[in-house]
Amino acid sequence: MRDLIKTATFAVLHFGVGFGVTFALTGSVAIATGVALIEPTVNTLVFYFHEKGWNVFWPASAAEKAVQAAAPESARAHSHGFSHIAFSPR
Repeated sequence: MRDLIKTATFAVLHFGVGFGVTFALTGSVAIATGVALIEPTVNTLVFYFHEKGWNVFWPASAAEKAVQAAAPESARAHSHGFSHIAFSPR
């Protein structure tokens, strides 16, 4: 449940930033709404192909694969490709 709430709040923040920046630049609610809805969709597709290319040109080492395999499914599903960054819990 925590992951779902975290994802939803991030989506709201992402929409808000996209809308705010576009509205500040254009002054148009319609354009800002369109950009705020379209940009995350396009960004998601670009990220997918970026990951595919990354795996072709710079495959994970055996050690990285072992760490990924040992991670819980929920962590792998929500890593957003940033598994190389270490975050320490607070």
